[in-house]
Amino acid sequence: MNLSPDFIAVAGFVILFLLMLLRVPVGMAMGLVGVTGYGLIAGFEPALKLVGQTSMRTVTDYTFGVIPMFMLMGALVSVSGVSKELFRAADACIGHLRGGLGMATVLACGGFAAICGSSVATAATFSTVAYPEMRRYGYPQSFSTGVIAAGGTLGAMLPPSTVLAVYAVLTQQDIGKLFMAGILPGLLAMSMYVITIAIIVAVRPKMLPAGPRRSWPERRAALKDVWPSLVLFVFVIGGLYGGLFTPTEAGGMGAGGAFILGVLRRKLDRRNLRSALLQATRTAAAVFTVLIGALLFGYFLTITQAPQRLTEFLTGLGVGRYGVLALIMVMYLVLGCLMDAMAMIILTVPIIFPVITHLGFDPIWFGIIIVMTVELGLIHPPVGMNVFVIKSVIHEVSFTTIFKGVIPFVLTDILRLVILIAFPVIALWLPSRM
Repeated sequence: MNLSPDFIAVAGFVILFLLMLLRVPVGMAMGLVGVTGYGLIAGFEPALKLVGQTSMRTVTDYTFGVIPMFMLMGALVSVSGVSKELFRAADACIGHLRGGLGMATVLACGGFAAICGSSVATAATFSTVAYPEMRRYGYPQSFSTGVIAAGGTLGAMLPPSTVLAVYAVLTQQDIGKLFMAGILPGLLAMSMYVITIAIIVAVRPKMLPAGPRRSWPERRAALKDVWPSLVLFVFVIGGLYGGLFTPTEAGGMGAGGAFILGVLRRKLDRRNLRSALLQATRTAAAVFTVLIGALLFGYFLTITQAPQRLTEFLTGLGVGRYGVLALIMVMYLVLGCLMDAMAMIILTVPIIFPVITHLGFDPIWFGIIIVMTVELGLIHPPVGMNVFVIKSVIHEVSFTTIFKGVIPFVLTDILRLVILIAFPVIALWLPSRM
């Protein structure tokens, strides 16, 4: 029986989502569907050859080396206790203000995200670092968890972002330019979160108490612990922006710099080093598995011409280019309830990207918009994945309580998306200067 490519494509998507609902790992599910679908159309001998070629090419590609290197940098920094130092420094400077601990959490999340690159890791880390302090000074549970969930989303925006790196690989865009494009939107996100907290304080001044005022010697001592992380970030991103390193070289320099700083500061003993290496290896292996599966699935989509059919369908709706963009963003918000950011990007970008290029949107700008939308999907009700991460760390807090605290930041994120869509220059100015 000869099956049409259209039928095989639709059946492939249905089977893929069924496998994901059955908890089959995303990479495995995409690879299985991709190889089977490709085999049904082109024959199983070329499909099986494609598995070996794609796997070998992916794990040996020089460009893909940026992913494990930045993951190792983040793991080394994480086990060195940088998150506690960043929070302590921010707390020492602004913790005496009403809502100051919440603002300090946002700033510390941004600093940690800038050298970690993972939304989930940022949220999980500050659930143990910032939450106990906020509760100790009488902050409500809802606000404390909400600000951590929102601050965690900065991990996917500020460089070095693993999600942006994978988007660059899938769309063959310049990784360095995407990293630069994330800086100003990331700083805008931090600023708007701080302003949101200030508005909450103005509306309900008794809700968020003030912490103790630190002396200037205490502030200087706290800030002194932060300078190595700041130097590492400026060194890596400055070298990338100035053209001194390629993105892969920047990842290697960052990992090497994180190792040297950890050793010199005596924060990286043998046990911590082993933990960081294992953490980075496991995460990189998981990412490469999903990436290989996505590439195999992408070959299947190409041979069925599904992206071209989707482009024709969306552009034929008559809603205009921004109407199509709005539909795509709604889709990502819904998917955010079901899977993590990496899986969403890898699953959908090969299908959506041809639509975006056909409509004439800048691919660098779209990368920032889509990562922001994906991260918003990870915190909005009813099933934000970042909320599950926080719940797994802070057992005594209910999901309802966390979502209640997240709502003001969800509204802030929606406003930020509108601003970036209206003013693309915010994301494109730094890349245009490279």
